Amino acid sequence: MPRIAIAALLRSGSMADQSEIDWDALHTAAVAALPSAYAPYSHFPVGVAGFADDGRLVWGANVENASYGLTLCAECSMVSQLCATGGGRLTAVWCVDGQGESLMPCGRCRQLLYEHGGPDLLVMTPEGVLPMTDVLPQAFGPENLEKAGN
Repeated sequence: MPRIAIAALLRSGSMADQSEIDWDALHTAAVAALPSAYAPYSHFPVGVAGFADDGRLVWGANVENASYGLTLCAECSMVSQLCATGGGRLTAVWCVDGQGESLMPCGRCRQLLYEHGGPDLLVMTPEGVLPMTDVLPQAFGPENLEKAGN
């Protein structure tokens, strides 16, 4: 997605107040990410967008591979962009299919989102907005390693 498109989707203010998340901007950004998908095998493009805790908009699209196990989900590319552009925590995420309909992230991606957003991350799902605690109940995360002394 070009920088101009990203800048146009950003809203003013901090994303720290999650009651003010611009869900329309997230949906627009996730749909705008779809043309970046590389899905020659499944023909199932996926786009995703998320807000970081500093207000940045990050996005991603799935990248398939002839060796199916090496396929990268859209959430993987979004989290890579998050880390490459300054890190931080995700506060809200919306994942869409090729028609712009909401998708529930797969199990692997739920774990990835939990790692980079924590239990308070809000996820738009086919049933509406849910916190990560509902999307991935009883999640395993960094706090479990801290308890174990690792």
